[in-house]
Amino acid sequence: MAEATEGRVVVDLPPGACREKLESATMGRLGLSVDALPVVVPVNFAIDGQSIVIRTTSGTKLSAAVNETVVAFEIDDYDAEKDRGWSVLVRGTAREITARPRIEHLRALPLHPLSPDGRDDRFIEVAMEIVTGRDLMPAHGAESMDGTDGTDGYCAER
Repeated sequence: MAEATEGRVVVDLPPGACREKLESATMGRLGLSVDALPVVVPVNFAIDGQSIVIRTTSGTKLSAAVNETVVAFEIDDYDAEKDRGWSVLVRGTAREITARPRIEHLRALPLHPLSPDGRDDRFIEVAMEIVTGRDLMPAHGAESMDGTDGTDGYCAER
């Protein structure tokens, strides 16, 4: 479904396009609540099955995960010159991964530590419970960035 906003068209991405964008990105934003206030932090991530996996150290992101909190995860891109962009939003429960065999498997993923000391050796996963995506483009020449006309519908996977 396409919706026009100020000379722009917003087109829902189909599920396959959402998954492709998630699989091709390496950085995203994790949105969570800390002391009843919203917080958004940049994270590197990888996809493992139906989960987004984040390598981290102790702190805010991990604290939310340990409590099995519902979080939001987002990736996006915008080309100001072409006035085109897209975003993919994932909502799901975050939890710390503690099983040794799974941790060994995750260490093989392309998740590089972000901390200067390289001590990011704890993992959290966000279950991809709800996945949505949108293309934003000028109203003239409204073909989505993935090459479709947007008629495949809302990319919700539940």
